[in-house]
Amino acid sequence: MRVAELMTAKVFTVEPHDLIDRVFFLIHYEKIRHLPVVEKGKLVGIVSDRDLYKALGPKSNSNAVETSKDNTQLHVVSQKVVHIMHRGVYTVTPETPASEAAAMMAEHRVGALPVVEKDKLVGILSATDILRVFAKLERAHEKLEQQIKESAAHG
Repeated sequence: MRVAELMTAKVFTVEPHDLIDRVFFLIHYEKIRHLPVVEKGKLVGIVSDRDLYKALGPKSNSNAVETSKDNTQLHVVSQKVVHIMHRGVYTVTPETPASEAAAMMAEHRVGALPVVEKDKLVGILSATDILRVFAKLERAHEKLEQQIKESAAHG
């Protein structure tokens, strides 16, 4: 089985100079957890929901607070994607075996791999995609074992 059979081809992306409120919007409204960061058509990084929450979390929020002239505090999410994204992204191609992609995700502890072909982003493979196939294969295997047991008991 190849990555092409499991990947999601409709990929939401952001650019390095987008504000992180765009990341927040996409993660919440499109129910996604990983956003490839693309600049001039090239993949330059990835940002996850965890990166977003780290940037918005209480520890780092002090730099997102500005005091205005009348001394009221404003929470400003003016950070750019470039400040929270990961560079040096692990990628796969559509032809990469799914087992190899799954092993790569486990080894590097990443939840998604951008799928790249000739320097162009063509999809994304998530841990959920892998788990969905694993569950389907495992169910088929269990069903087969049950059929073998039943035919052995009747034979």
